[in-house]
Amino acid sequence: MKLNTINAESGKGERLDVFITKQVQEISRTTVKKMISQGLVFVDGVVAKPSLLLEGTEHVSFTLLSTETTTNKIEPEKMSLKILYEDNHLIAINKNAGITVHPGAGQNSGTLVNGLLFHFNKLSDINGSFRPGIVHRLDKDTSGVILIAKNNGAHIHLSKQFEERVIKKKYFAITWGIFDKESGEIVSPIARSKKDPTSFIINDKGKDSKTSFSSKPLGQYTSEVSFFPLTGRTHQIRVHSASMGNPIFGDKKYGGGKNKSKGFMPEVSKKLNRILTSLGRHALHAETITFIHPREQKEITISAEIPKELLSVKNDLTKLHA
Repeated sequence: MKLNTINAESGKGERLDVFITKQVQEISRTTVKKMISQGLVFVDGVVAKPSLLLEGTEHVSFTLLSTETTTNKIEPEKMSLKILYEDNHLIAINKNAGITVHPGAGQNSGTLVNGLLFHFNKLSDINGSFRPGIVHRLDKDTSGVILIAKNNGAHIHLSKQFEERVIKKKYFAITWGIFDKESGEIVSPIARSKKDPTSFIINDKGKDSKTSFSSKPLGQYTSEVSFFPLTGRTHQIRVHSASMGNPIFGDKKYGGGKNKSKGFMPEVSKKLNRILTSLGRHALHAETITFIHPREQKEITISAEIPKELLSVKNDLTKLHA
């Protein structure tokens, strides 16, 4: 399935579902609403509601429903899940890198949702049949703790905490280069790239975004960083880190891949490339999340241990010298 992206300039003041129906005349408004309910429509990278009123500055991305997509349901798939916490209201999973959170453009299987449907009989359905239980998301190659709602009450409560920035998250990361200071804040608005709708950039017309951090050198060429996102934009940590000249180690999309190893002494470049190849992902991990339990109304912190492959890379980079 192809991801289509259109500028919403001509749709200022219109509902999202009305705008898409006008732009794509071969599909009905009912089909558009079904696309939105299944998580196949994004406004500036975020799943939106049919009733959203467009401001005219957004980029609307969507995948057209084929007959096959319309009739098929997301099937449960046997999958090993690392359950960190579970009660009658929510689940916390330690997601592996390489796993997409929910079905979307061109992928209906092998996602975390497929695994959740195999293990759990009831999940919240506020976000539609393609996103049961999904309150928030992690990028495919980001590992770590993610919260899943078992019922709509818990989903609404947790979503409100994200919206009001009550939830606190800490990420472990390895970045290229040594940070100029040990701690600070990155305050830079983020917008979708017009050249590549799957990427995001720093842009004054973007959405307000803030990330705090603490860092320490990791050998001569990299840093170990704790990131604390204070807003929840798509790719926020990856974009903010790259904007400082310190892209996430292994993050090809934002300049943290093998091209970054050029310019070093040949032997150093060779070792860095070998480490990147062995890693096979970007070095970003959602380490902890702190939230108010939707029923018990008490603060809970859940942690996901740093994966062995990241600890191994950390050790290799610490010992790497010119």
